[in-house]
Parts: sequence; structure tokens; C-alpha cells
Amino acid sequence: MTKPYIGITTGGRSEGYIKSRHYEEFYSLPAPYVDAVRRAGGIPLLIAPGESEWEEILPLLDGVIVTGGTDIDPAEYGGDRLNPHLLPADRERDRSELGLARRLLDEGETPLLCICRGLQVLNVAAGGTLHEHIPDIRDDDIHRNEAGLWAMQEVHVESDSLIAEVMGLTALSASSGHHQAVKAVAPGLRVVASAADGIIEALEKPGHPWLIAVQWHPEVTAGQDPSQQALFDALAQKAREARHERAIG
Repeated sequence: MTKPYIGITTGGRSEGYIKSRHYEEFYSLPAPYVDAVRRAGGIPLLIAPGESEWEEILPLLDGVIVTGGTDIDPAEYGGDRLNPHLLPADRERDRSELGLARRLLDEGETPLLCICRGLQVLNVAAGGTLHEHIPDIRDDDIHRNEAGLWAMQEVHVESDSLIAEVMGLTALSASSGHHQAVKAVAPGLRVVASAADGIIEALEKPGHPWLIAVQWHPEVTAGQDPSQQALFDALAQKAREARHERAIG
């Protein structure tokens, strides 16, 4: 069967850390996302922010990954734009990814995996809100290490969730690096995983054929942890099936 095409959103033009004497702005993506899709048997197609013609783009894709990155502008969810801990927003990326998420929610067919910022994009696109900075609402920040980088945290997963079915686990250790979190859950989305401090760690959409949104970063450990790679494997398999159904339908 033909390999499925998996669209992966990239960082905004000013988000990355690439240095060059020739250029100041870049669209970039951490390699582990691409590696995980290739291990799953998919063909990764990178989608840079700024796209809006989703009616033309989505028919080319069999599945989509909305990736991690900088903070969403709080103006998108009625939040506090003056919070001193906010990372610089990329408005081009906000508009592009929120438009993509809304289009995919309306369509309700394309397999979708949302990771970290991607989960937040999904929640905001569907009408939810965010906490701008977890340390503002929790005494201990278990979601990052002391340097504000990766931390391994424990996550509890609901046993009747798609995530539990895919990963084969209801308790897992995940690579985490987020300072924001879901506040009000959007209508139509279901909380299916949480951290020890009660922070929401995963969302799903009941009735959707395959939609998983996780607050952690499965791509970071997927190369060594089969349970994390399973998220990409299952996305690619569902995308492969969707591609086959379109071909014969």
C-alpha cells in the first residue's frame, strides 16, 4: 500500500535558533518529528506558517501533525497579554494553525495528532482557553526542569481513551517542557490524561475517527520508547487506511 503523506506544521519565521550570515528568518522544525513519521512508514510534508488555502492543501494530505512551539497570542482566547512570562507570539503561525485546526474540526475526517502547542491550538480553535504560565497557578512546576527545559513527568491516562488503546498504557512517563496549559476545555473535547498536579495532559474529540492531542512531547523519546512511537505509528496507519478508502471510493 502507498505510504501516507503526513503534513507537519513548522515553527514560525522568527522562532528558531538557526544562525546565518545571509538570512535572518527561517521556517524550521526539530528533526525528531520527521524521524518519528518516517519510522511510522509515513512521508513527512512540512507546512510553513502563512498558509490559508486549506481547501486546496488538505486533499493532498492523509494525516496532520500540529507541532510544539511558541505561545499563542492570548488575544486569541481572551487571556492576559501582559503576563511577563509569555514567549513572543508569532501571529502568522497563530492565524495559520488556528485556521487549520478549525478546518480539520469542521471536516471531522483527517487523522490528527496535536503536540504541546498543538494541543493548545486545538483547544483555542474549538473555543477553549489557556493558563498563560503554570507557576502562576501551581507552587511546584513539574513540567520543566530547573533550567526550563525537558523534564520526565508521570501522566495518568483514562483507560477508555484512544491514547490508552494506542499506547497500551494508562500510566506513563513522558518528556515535558511546557509552561502553559489548558484552562477551560473547549466544548466537544474530552480530557483523557492528566499530570500529578491536575494539569491537563491530553484531549480527544469523541466521535472523531482519529484525533489525539498531547501536552507532552512524544517525538523526543519516540526513538527509544515504543509506547511514544506508537502515537506516530497509529496516526500513520489510520492515514494509510484513509488514503486507501479514498482511492477505492
